[in-house]
Amino acid sequence: MVSREETPRARLWRRAAGQCGYFTAAQALEDGYSYQSQHFQVRRGHWTRVHRGVYRFQEFTDLPSGGQDHLVPWILWSHGRAVVSHVSALAVHDLGIANPAQIHLTVPPGFRQRHASVVLHRGELMPDEFQDHEGFRVTTPVRAIAESAADGVDQDVIDSAVTDLLDRGAATRRQLLLAAQRAGSRAELAVERALRTESG
Repeated sequence: MVSREETPRARLWRRAAGQCGYFTAAQALEDGYSYQSQHFQVRRGHWTRVHRGVYRFQEFTDLPSGGQDHLVPWILWSHGRAVVSHVSALAVHDLGIANPAQIHLTVPPGFRQRHASVVLHRGELMPDEFQDHEGFRVTTPVRAIAESAADGVDQDVIDSAVTDLLDRGAATRRQLLLAAQRAGSRAELAVERALRTESG
């Protein structure tokens, strides 16, 4: 429920603070900004237009990047339905040498939006297969390795991610194998190779 005691800016700022300063036109409208006033905020330089229907407070634009801030607008673009996944999730977790040129997102099967900057993977995720990050959700490290392996990324990317994960003690070999088996034979083979490399 909208509080009449707060200004629209205070309401939107509180919401955007949990989204690395980003927000949608619909969120701004909900917090008290008409579409006309939204255009005014952009013209005055108070807001930066990131892409259609997604904005950011200028104050956040001037701050040093948190490293993964660029992923938040894509979750807003998806109306909160996307989860950062595959090699993009490996990069979020700082596992191995993953350096994706595009952003990988897992979306529900019925998702219809498209954009050249993102690679969409359709599927249903179980609650234990993703976790909250600042401003977005991301698949767990084990899931990220398995789904990347199933997607056919280079073996050295999988090898380095598996080595990092095991070195941190963040998962067991058995957990990795089980996740790979669920992801399919391609993933299972790649993870088995990575585990042999790591133990060798």
